[in-house]
Amino acid sequence: MTGRILIDLFATLDGVAQGPGGVGEDTSGGFTFSGWQAGYPSSGVGPEIAKGMEGLDALLLGRRTYDIFASYWPEHTDGPSGDIGQLFDRVPKYVATRDADLPLAWQGSSRVGADLAAEIDELRARHREVHVIGSIDFVHTLLAEGLFDQLNLWVYPILLGAGKKVFRDDALPSVLELLEKPVTDAEGVTLLRYGRTDRAPQVDTFED
Repeated sequence: MTGRILIDLFATLDGVAQGPGGVGEDTSGGFTFSGWQAGYPSSGVGPEIAKGMEGLDALLLGRRTYDIFASYWPEHTDGPSGDIGQLFDRVPKYVATRDADLPLAWQGSSRVGADLAAEIDELRARHREVHVIGSIDFVHTLLAEGLFDQLNLWVYPILLGAGKKVFRDDALPSVLELLEKPVTDAEGVTLLRYGRTDRAPQVDTFED
């Protein structure tokens, strides 16, 4: 079995993926719109998230997102989000950090990052679907090194103008494959599912 690394991101139409989930989540760089996704209710995102979680058997998170999840999800294993809370609490959690002193109190947590490419291969051999949720700083590393298999991108019809973008200038030049037809809800939020390929962009000139 060869598992997959799936990146799940919420982004604005101009590509900002910083701090979507709550006020104060990520205000680095003077970002003033932390919580932008939470401030734009969507009828379609919840069902698609639940659908996407069906195969998840491990989490791979950046340090900031890990700290947020570790303080929130163990206390939310009941109620409307109880199924996701129980899932996250149960599966192994891998946090990308070189900080050996980082406390990992959440059950099933361990560190990666000493040799990320080799560790990604180990995770693919160990798990069926490893999801990277949020973690935009860590995602930049995965995109730069091509260390992912699928990108699930929820695009909101919002323009922020500033903030950490999904794709930086160091993203690995590559052609992505659309895996399914886009899904758009009544609020205009569109889910795009792309698979990574080994194809590089080609250049040409249009002929008259």
